[in-house]
Amino acid sequence: VKMAARSWRRLAQHVPRLLAIRARVFTNTPVVQYATAIGTIGMSGYMFSSRVLLESVDYVSLANAAQEMYGQNPDAIYVLLKQAAKTSLQDGVTDTAAAQVLWRYARACHDMAADIEIYKQGSATGQSHTKKDLITEGYEAAQRAVALDPSSSACHKWMAIMISDISDLEGLKNKLLKSYTMKEHFEMAIKLDPSDATSQHLLGVWCFSFADLPWYQRKAAAAVFATPPSSSYEEALFHFQAAEKTDPGFYTKNAYYLGMTHARMGNQAEAKKWLHACLSLPATNADDREAHELATKLLKSL
Repeated sequence: VKMAARSWRRLAQHVPRLLAIRARVFTNTPVVQYATAIGTIGMSGYMFSSRVLLESVDYVSLANAAQEMYGQNPDAIYVLLKQAAKTSLQDGVTDTAAAQVLWRYARACHDMAADIEIYKQGSATGQSHTKKDLITEGYEAAQRAVALDPSSSACHKWMAIMISDISDLEGLKNKLLKSYTMKEHFEMAIKLDPSDATSQHLLGVWCFSFADLPWYQRKAAAAVFATPPSSSYEEALFHFQAAEKTDPGFYTKNAYYLGMTHARMGNQAEAKKWLHACLSLPATNADDREAHELATKLLKSL
């Protein structure tokens, strides 16, 4: 109840902004066909609705608004983008700008799923959520985003992330089956935007995961593939270092993985340096808090 209450209060702060954005994006456009999107802000008792044009949504304004809000409350972004994302999944939508809404919607779903203890209680979106539902929504949105704009680095990055999320729910066999596709999307994201540190980091995680695969999972992989996915700690380190060089100190988990990779390679001094660097970065979300916990645990073992 306390977590749900905090979530209501956080989104209530965004109500005036959400209404203003919706009014700007969804009104004063030609009426071709519309649906009514209704969002409810529970604790404030505030209800709003707006006509969403199925053929004339201003995707650019929505994407820009969502980007301005990023880093605050993913449920507020989820509310803002949900109807437009639903519209964009329809076959008749061909506007590539819709992809910019869809990958941001996938990101909001991912962020909410990562903090599911808050949102499963009945969030500020006006409904309760399950991790599976959020990940499925995000996965479908990311798929459509890539189809609409295959030249977008962010679309490929979020497709790869949502493949990872959904395969976690489906078990080891499906995770292995989707692993090559995941890697291809990360590689395409980097090719399209070499300055994206996050994609470099995530490709490093992919490499580390397969370098660190326990024997029984290697056996399972060999049963699924003639040539199972493989990598090395050196490859993983290359991508983590590339991410850090591109954007120093950008992510607690990149510092953690640098520490853990050095530890696996027997470089204890470097491992400790990066684990302490991880702990020196602020913990602002679930990922950061997990990185701090893992770094603290690993430091004790070195």
